[in-house]
Amino acid sequence: MFKKALLFLLLFVPSIALAYSDYVYVGGENIGIELKADGVLIVGFYKVNDSYIASDAGLQIGDRIVSVNNQKINSIYDLTNQIKASNGNINVTYVRDNQTKTTALTLPKENNTYKTGIYVKDSITGIGTLTYVDPNTKLFGALGHEIIDSRTGQILDISGGSIYDSTVTGIEPSSNGTPGEKNAQINTENINGTIFENTIKGIFGNYTSNFDDSKLYKVAKPDEIKKGSAKILTVLEDDVVKEYEIEITKISKNQDTKNISFKITDSELLQKTNGIVQGMSGSPIIQDDYIIGAVTHVVVDNPHKGYGIFITSMLEEGEN
Repeated sequence: MFKKALLFLLLFVPSIALAYSDYVYVGGENIGIELKADGVLIVGFYKVNDSYIASDAGLQIGDRIVSVNNQKINSIYDLTNQIKASNGNINVTYVRDNQTKTTALTLPKENNTYKTGIYVKDSITGIGTLTYVDPNTKLFGALGHEIIDSRTGQILDISGGSIYDSTVTGIEPSSNGTPGEKNAQINTENINGTIFENTIKGIFGNYTSNFDDSKLYKVAKPDEIKKGSAKILTVLEDDVVKEYEIEITKISKNQDTKNISFKITDSELLQKTNGIVQGMSGSPIIQDDYIIGAVTHVVVDNPHKGYGIFITSMLEEGEN
């Protein structure tokens, strides 16, 4: 009887169903992005009394300080206060390669201020493109790839963040071997959403601003995507979202992020940007009134070509 009952339970355990909508609001808007680090990130060292006291104690660029003297550190302000409250002898707990470690520092004083020998930051700002907003859950996805700290080369572990209104003020075109970029202004007074995740498939969070939910696109499954003509939505000037023609040349289902290979065929886009530029990451890819993915990478040696991620991959990641 026990074996039969167990079999019954196993057969009828409900499967986990993804809750993203079949139709989503498609973005294309330029956004300002601010990520708050989970702790304080070490980005450099300086000498104190002719020695690098922090690196000599075992600290490295890219380490994330999470507590000092067993007090949690969320910001540079927290770090400064804990150092001020100490007698110059501090125990620093930090994370490196997902491992938590602790080291001791003895801080000398200069002009009544303890010197740590480290340069730190607690946030990263930049720009990108909004990909979608789910009209039912109000979850959003953008970029289609992770945000990496430029000085450490590592993905930033975050405690949160925000997206803002942003307007494009100019374009630096790409050239073979050198990706160009959008220049933009960020309006930090207009918050459009809060970020809770930074992953290899994009940044995700809760959208808090208004959007036109009468303009929804059906979500395409990977099997519904085909080679041939498509378009991307992005901003090249001010805050105006426009469509630009591309051609999909390859579809790869066994990749995490580089699922869609394409080349730009739109003469206006090529004239203004000479291909994919930084800041276009997250630009939605549309085919036959479906949203199929988002722009993620440029082929550096030929910026007329790029890669995109499946939209379903972003939607699934945003719900995890």
